[in-house]
Amino acid sequence: MRSSAEQRAQAGPREALPPVTAYPLPTVDELPANRVPWTVDPARAVLLVHDLQQHFLSAFPAGQQPLTGMLANTARLLEQARRLGVPVVYSAQRGGQTPQERGLQLDFWGPGVADDPEALAMPATVAPQPGDTLLTKWKYSAFTRTDLEERIRGRNRDQLVIVGVYAHIGVMTTACDAWSRDIQAFVVADAVADFTREDHDTALRWTAGRCAVVTTTDTVFGEA
Repeated sequence: MRSSAEQRAQAGPREALPPVTAYPLPTVDELPANRVPWTVDPARAVLLVHDLQQHFLSAFPAGQQPLTGMLANTARLLEQARRLGVPVVYSAQRGGQTPQERGLQLDFWGPGVADDPEALAMPATVAPQPGDTLLTKWKYSAFTRTDLEERIRGRNRDQLVIVGVYAHIGVMTTACDAWSRDIQAFVVADAVADFTREDHDTALRWTAGRCAVVTTTDTVFGEA
């Protein structure tokens, strides 16, 4: 009898990522109201750069918003975080995953990232630097099957600032998972991107009302 993973693999991959139509990043006056008054303390925070591999970014129109703004804002936050001593953690999928490793993601998103250096790479402006941490990511949440929580706790920190893609999938799920672990999450509205502006806004509204603070690149680290 074939395993469920083998059955899914034989059925063939689904269309992995929809093409993204350009849309403007939200401005500060378009952000949802936050339910809680948390603020980022660089002495308590970790910056998570979520899934910024070319495999995921290739769905966006090159040279247009939201990609250009999201990458530029992420680069700014990386510079600030490193200057302030905020640990930087990257999540990235491994290429060439087996059906067993993909699990139910295979049903929704196909085989995932190819074992291709170009697809696995991150843009140079936001790529890891010496001293940063790179986690292999397996599911929507960056906490699942990783030691992200242990790394946060091991540095005596309890806040997670999240940037990257996709806002209504991995970013939102990671923020909710942080909340369930009593780690304060902050989603940077203009340093995340999504399939559509509607998906982007939905993620911001949900996280602001349920599990995180929605903030912006200009304000997340205060006067940094």
